[in-house]
Amino acid sequence: MTAIQTLNKVVDIAEKRRDEARAALAQQQRELQIANDQLQQLQTYATEAQQRWMARSSGAGVDAQQLFHQRQFMHKIDHALEFQRGVIANREALIERSQGQLMAAERDVAGLRKYTERKLQAAQQIAQRQEQKATDEMALSIHLRQSLALAQAQGMRS
Repeated sequence: MTAIQTLNKVVDIAEKRRDEARAALAQQQRELQIANDQLQQLQTYATEAQQRWMARSSGAGVDAQQLFHQRQFMHKIDHALEFQRGVIANREALIERSQGQLMAAERDVAGLRKYTERKLQAAQQIAQRQEQKATDEMALSIHLRQSLALAQAQGMRS
């Protein structure tokens, strides 16, 4: 396996890592969207529950036990909202980390491609120089043979 083939395999591996990082980021973004949707649903539910309570309690009196249960219920909803906000914060941190990993993977791929390109160009230049050297040597050999043949032909005439 040539050095260029080896470098191409390394580039392929780096591209695979980059693609995996891109897929992981996309998955985390989907999960963040789901978490945001769930937060929105919880907020809507909390607002509706509060409105129902206000409507029910404004028309008729409420006893202490009903008020206690309502406060407990709203406290549980608030706790769920805070928990969901924590989930969202964690998802956002994961996304930020994944974005950094993706950028690093993209830099790696770009650097490896550039390095491979330079190595390929260097190999092509070496091959061109060798070809030019061979051509020059062949031309010199032909010239020397022609000169020798001409000198021998002139020597025979004299």
